[in-house]
Amino acid sequence: MSRLDTSGSQAKADGDDGKVRGRSAAAKRTHVRHSGTKYWTPRAKRDALVFLAFALPNILLIAAFTYRPLFTNVYFSTLDWTLGSPEATSVGLGNYIEFFTSSDASTVLSVTAIFTVATVGGAMVLGLLVAIALNANVKGRGFARSAVFAPYVLSGVGVGLVWLFIFDPIYGVLSWVLRSFGTSSPQWINDPNLALVMVIIVYVWKNLGYCAVIYLAGLQSMPQDLMEAASLDGAGNVRRFRSITLPLLSPTTFFILITSLLSSLQAFDIIRIMTRTGNGTNTLIFESYLQAFSTYNRAGYSAAISVVLFVLLLIVTGLQLRFVERKVHYA
Repeated sequence: MSRLDTSGSQAKADGDDGKVRGRSAAAKRTHVRHSGTKYWTPRAKRDALVFLAFALPNILLIAAFTYRPLFTNVYFSTLDWTLGSPEATSVGLGNYIEFFTSSDASTVLSVTAIFTVATVGGAMVLGLLVAIALNANVKGRGFARSAVFAPYVLSGVGVGLVWLFIFDPIYGVLSWVLRSFGTSSPQWINDPNLALVMVIIVYVWKNLGYCAVIYLAGLQSMPQDLMEAASLDGAGNVRRFRSITLPLLSPTTFFILITSLLSSLQAFDIIRIMTRTGNGTNTLIFESYLQAFSTYNRAGYSAAISVVLFVLLLIVTGLQLRFVERKVHYA
């Protein structure tokens, strides 16, 4: 009798195991069926088509007008090619070697560094000071904000022409003012060192409004109760600015730093208008222009300089994201 019970129990257990395995297999099939159709329901397909309808034209435009010229320029940088010539000779990395071993490379890189640091630093510092002044509750601040921001939206060509007339050592407004005080005007255009200073002044003036408006937005978004609490604790204006305002403005400063650096490294229009042949203002992008479209007509060599500038932009942006962002305090 015990044997029969044991056999019956074993058969019942086997039957239960079979049912469990059957249910598990059915559940797996159902899961596979559902997982296969989960993301491709009619609604999902419709959403995917809508996404492609909106995104695909932009992707094609970016690929055609950004990435294709980029890779084409990299290819041109490996050629010894005179602009307009139907023939070109492959030189590999010869253009890069020539650039970095030439005496002009150190001058171009140093001018680029000085111009970038001076314009970015000057515009950010002055923009912050102007933003603090514009944040005060005084009459006419709306007009003052518009006046400060106006130069940023003006054409760089127009700005360069106006300031070129101001700095002209013979007929310029600045020379007339200096002569009224019995002093002759410096040779801003002809002196390489003064030409770089002249371009830096104009570029800082033009981009000052951009930094001021962005900083003003950051100042107006600050919690006033925190400022009032610090004031009640006896913190003065300088202490509140150093301990509260600057840390809270760090995201704004980080944003302005990245955008201003990228813009400064690609500055061209004002430099081209005010110093047509360089003469101390040969940044990387302007040197690339002169090599391709000036008397040299060296398109391959110019493309190599453009690639160097592109790599420099990547490095600068990567270093900012890697190290500078660590000091950003997000509220």
